Amino acid sequence: MEKKWWQEAVVYQIYCKSFLDTNGDGIGDLKGVLQKLDYIKELGANCIWFNPLYVSPQVDNGYDIADYKNIDPAYGTLDDFKKVLEEAHKRGIRILMDMVLNHTSDEHKWFTESRKSKDNKYRDYYIWRPGKNGKEPNNWGNYFFERNGSAWEYDGRTDEYYLHQYSYKMPDLNWECEALREEMYSMMRWWLDMGVDGFRLDVINILKKPAGLPDSKAVPTLTNTKNGYIVDRTTTANVEGIHELLKEINRNVFSKYDIMTVGEISTLKGMETLPFFAQDSHEIDTVFVFGVANRDEVPASPKKIKEFQALLLSMAKRNAWVTQFLNNHDQPRQVSRFGNDTEHRERSAKTLATMIHTLVGTPFIYQGEEIGMTNVCYPSINDYNDRYTVGRYDALTKNGMSPEKALAKLRPISRDNARSPFQWNDRENAGFTSGKPWIKVGDRYKEINAEKDLSSPDSIYKYYKDLISLRKTHPAIVDGLTEFVDFENENVISYTRTTSRETLLVIANFSDKTVEFDIGNELASFKWKTLLANYSDTAAVPEKTEWRPWESAVYSLEF
Repeated sequence: MEKKWWQEAVVYQIYCKSFLDTNGDGIGDLKGVLQKLDYIKELGANCIWFNPLYVSPQVDNGYDIADYKNIDPAYGTLDDFKKVLEEAHKRGIRILMDMVLNHTSDEHKWFTESRKSKDNKYRDYYIWRPGKNGKEPNNWGNYFFERNGSAWEYDGRTDEYYLHQYSYKMPDLNWECEALREEMYSMMRWWLDMGVDGFRLDVINILKKPAGLPDSKAVPTLTNTKNGYIVDRTTTANVEGIHELLKEINRNVFSKYDIMTVGEISTLKGMETLPFFAQDSHEIDTVFVFGVANRDEVPASPKKIKEFQALLLSMAKRNAWVTQFLNNHDQPRQVSRFGNDTEHRERSAKTLATMIHTLVGTPFIYQGEEIGMTNVCYPSINDYNDRYTVGRYDALTKNGMSPEKALAKLRPISRDNARSPFQWNDRENAGFTSGKPWIKVGDRYKEINAEKDLSSPDSIYKYYKDLISLRKTHPAIVDGLTEFVDFENENVISYTRTTSRETLLVIANFSDKTVEFDIGNELASFKWKTLLANYSDTAAVPEKTEWRPWESAVYSLEF
């Protein structure tokens, strides 16, 4: 595979709304990002992915775009963005924008025109249909369980329904319309010509809708149904023609620039995603494979995590570049979900990072992960902002579940776990804002914050910094072959990374207990040097048999 710059990158994801507020309105802004560019540079990350910054009514925190070519005033101005872009580039940091191609806000000019009449020139930019037997065109439900649950909203002005797979305020675009496609291509080229270095592509595999828009045949359950309308992602994702459409987007936009494109692929797992990003696909560069980073009620075990990493490795062997991540703006905090966010918070945060930054693929860091931020525990559903959490709560309680049980079920997997404000210090509002934050600050901010972590000799931030430095100075981490050691071990994830010039050995205990682990006679016969460990007294020789709770280390073979 031809080496690309993004294969050697470390990406830092910024959810601007919750990063740093400089004007006291309770919402993070671009001037806050500008203040913290050196914080990101010092960490070692050399690429930033911004969640949507565009003009938006903020129904879904910016994923409902009202103007693709301007910055939302809550975040600043287009000039503010250009300044961040300029200053980031000066520091060797590239910028990825979040690009939402499936839907817009209902306040976008295209939609306000589209709903005026059936012969409006923008009508075909969206998916409009007449009713069927006095009801919606089909039985599809919207993902947020809004209103009556349907994915269709009636508009009396033209006596038709429009499709919205998310909020009724977020109508789906019609990618069968050539004029719409040309508008989108022109808009993306406009950002790239400005100097943006690529895109994270939101729900990129649902742009193409199934022919005829048939009813869902999924079995209704308590968690996928409201008033008989079924949320069924398999019907509306990965339909025939999606690959041809993505190849067309690539020809018209992506292939013309030296950029990174990373796709969010819903519903598909593992090898099913390969056609979207194999090197010869000419669609997108890489994808987020949601094998273990998901909102399932039961998080993956160490064994499942290891099996998933083996799957990623097998995909990489098929000439596809993968990504490494365990959380983002849509997922719970990784140390709460996969680690131990109480007595072993610091060590488990470091062990999770050790795996992400030493295995094949481009690592993604979600803001706050590098200081070990944890899930929030808001006491009331009224404290939650996430449309998915609130919608699911409403559906569950209306289907008979008690409010207490519904909240307990949703709290650990709410997207607001990741969206609470960044905890900069132990002062009011965690140093995020001098005003009232748009969403509550996590209740552990006095214990967990950047200022405190950076002053600690056991700093998680410093450990991340060391990991990223290893990635830049040891080619085996990016280019090396991977072989697992004692793959069947239930608690320890261990592997070697090897090139012709070096061999690294990684050992990580993913459990709260001391466990036995043997690297085997062959590896034990070599001489090793400790490069990094999360216990200060980790043995200099990796053949030790007992590994303490969440203990991890990286060794280098001495020739």
